[in-house]
Amino acid sequence: MGRISTLDSAALSRAFYERPAIELAPALIGKILVHHVDAQEFRARIVETEAYIGEHDLACHASKGRTKRTEVMFGPAGHAYVYFIYGMYDMLNVVASHVGDAQAVLIRAAEPIDGWQADLSGPGKLARAMRIITRRDNGVDLTGEQLFFIDDGSLPPNVARSKRIGVDYSGRWKHRLLRFFDSGSQHVSKALSAD
Repeated sequence: MGRISTLDSAALSRAFYERPAIELAPALIGKILVHHVDAQEFRARIVETEAYIGEHDLACHASKGRTKRTEVMFGPAGHAYVYFIYGMYDMLNVVASHVGDAQAVLIRAAEPIDGWQADLSGPGKLARAMRIITRRDNGVDLTGEQLFFIDDGSLPPNVARSKRIGVDYSGRWKHRLLRFFDSGSQHVSKALSAD
């Protein structure tokens, strides 16, 4: 596949993100994530996401209220919510909805493009390979030129859905089908298949 020129492709607009996470999560499948850092460009096609749909969602960080950590989730859509977990992994999320409604989409897996060889089949692996870190990238405006998504004009992938991964603590919310993935991709997490 030929290289998609970032210069010819505009970052997705704020309006793209201003929708509920349950709608944004499948819409991000097939979009290209671009990260410019230290004079390098990393690009990958998103193949797996999870929706976290607000303070009432017991798997969502916002369910514990508004804190310094979750403040970005309560702000405008189209910003990065990056957090550090298990003392090991940074995780990239995309703020959805509108100011005051803390919803976000976790970017779980992607397919490297442009001949880049990397394992992006999990949120921690993705953030590490794409050099996304909490201290620098949390709160970044995804409509800017540093960290952003573009549409490459390809046909939409076949999107399937399942339960989210690793949310067994969330009571009835662990059963909700809020994980979305490209059913034709070999780069998705392997922990669950479509329900």
